[in-house]
Amino acid sequence: MRKFSLVQPENLKELVAFLAKADGQRVILAGGTDLFSLLKDEILNPEIIVDLSRLKELFGLRQEKEALRIGALTTISELASSPIVQKNFFGLKQAAQSIGSPQLRNVGTVGGNLCQRPRCWYFRDPLFQCRKKGGSRCFALNGRNKYHAIFGGGICNIVHPSDLAPSLISLEAKIKIASKDGEKEMLLADFFTLPSVSLRQENKLQPNEVLTEVIVPKPSSHLKSTYVKFTERGSWDFALVSVAAAAEVQGDILKKPKFVLGGVAPIPWRLTVFEQMIEGKKIDEKMAAAAALEALKEARPLSENAYKVDLASVLLTRATMSLLSR
Repeated sequence: MRKFSLVQPENLKELVAFLAKADGQRVILAGGTDLFSLLKDEILNPEIIVDLSRLKELFGLRQEKEALRIGALTTISELASSPIVQKNFFGLKQAAQSIGSPQLRNVGTVGGNLCQRPRCWYFRDPLFQCRKKGGSRCFALNGRNKYHAIFGGGICNIVHPSDLAPSLISLEAKIKIASKDGEKEMLLADFFTLPSVSLRQENKLQPNEVLTEVIVPKPSSHLKSTYVKFTERGSWDFALVSVAAAAEVQGDILKKPKFVLGGVAPIPWRLTVFEQMIEGKKIDEKMAAAAALEALKEARPLSENAYKVDLASVLLTRATMSLLSR
């Protein structure tokens, strides 16, 4: 790990002022569970690390009349244990509980989970100068690609590792971003970018900006949500495939369904074809399974990851039936 300067702003105003004028490469430190490994492997070599731990205004959850507001520095443990999340956003609770180990959840933050870097072993290995790091090729195309993308790849075949992102997108969450020019909001679904749009970064956050808050709209009385995840190991692992789902449930009918896949694409992948096939129709397990297989015909697996199509089909069916049984 190379030497760096540490900056610890006392509040958000001080932070955005510093980001606006700072020279040199800098990175944001929230919980650090992802950043420290990137530093040790010298994937990142910043001149400045900006520690957010003193920004008390970015911690905690706050229930308002029309939304739940989640500070970006709220820990995963706090999110998972929140009675508000348990009552109104059960799928989000499931997603939070699936992340890492209890020790990691006690340190990792909501904002950090949304902004973490890819787990691709070529990107993480300092010996490989892959396209994402400025090289000329994606080694996964003709190399070992068991964990890589089946949607949205091509130029770069990473998968987005966040568990919270698919769940929050299914709940139509927004995020708030601050800079010296003020604050702005956007749908979380619009925050992430494909490699074909932005090869070197995974989201729209600029160097002078910081993610400060996640805003989850108040659910209707009929809204149900769920999160299902398959991992290679029994626990403490990233998803091979995950499915976040939310819909208004009326008997055996789903209205306004939203299904978002994790572990299959460089961004959380909204499966709108599947939503259109099941919306407003009477659903049983056989129908859901057939719709899942049909929707997944859009997948383009690589040489070693066609199994993800089968996994996604099973998890889509399981998530659908979970919504109907809740």
